[in-house]
Amino acid sequence: MSRKNRKLKAKKIKLIISDVDGVLTDGSVYIGPDGKEYKQFHIDDLTGAAIARLANIDIVLLSGRFSKSTLQFSKELQVKDCIQGKLDKINAYKDILKKYKLCDEQVVYIGDALIDIPVLEKVGFAVSVADAKKEVHEVSEYISKVNGGKGVLRDVILQLLTYAGTLDQIMDVMKQEIYKVS
Repeated sequence: MSRKNRKLKAKKIKLIISDVDGVLTDGSVYIGPDGKEYKQFHIDDLTGAAIARLANIDIVLLSGRFSKSTLQFSKELQVKDCIQGKLDKINAYKDILKKYKLCDEQVVYIGDALIDIPVLEKVGFAVSVADAKKEVHEVSEYISKVNGGKGVLRDVILQLLTYAGTLDQIMDVMKQEIYKVS
């Protein structure tokens, strides 16, 4: 894809939808003897979500399975929605479009697994993590250099803002509003 085409696509983005297991985590699930589930998330994704908010880009999590750990992390990320237990991601995606009154061109989807392909094929900008399945890479417009669970959300947001030509402006806003640097 040409630089000009990426810029045009990136400027239209209003929403990032991200898978969870294998994208925001490395895909591992830890289950203790008491049956409690634990997952590991990366702090860089919190930074990425904060930058997205400054850029007025909303985030929705869409997971094929339910997890209390995911729900808790979604609160820390301050995402708009955390939709879990949806193996039929394409219909969940259509519901998200209706709810937010968006079209395909305004959405980024980040995935890693075969279950993500139908949505990746529909969105305006398809993204996969570095360690995604080969078939997922084949339908992605951007393949992050970051593996799942290692801060891919931050990488994707920085790339989008770079493509859109707005990264410096958003970083200036961050300095003024968060760091109080003038």
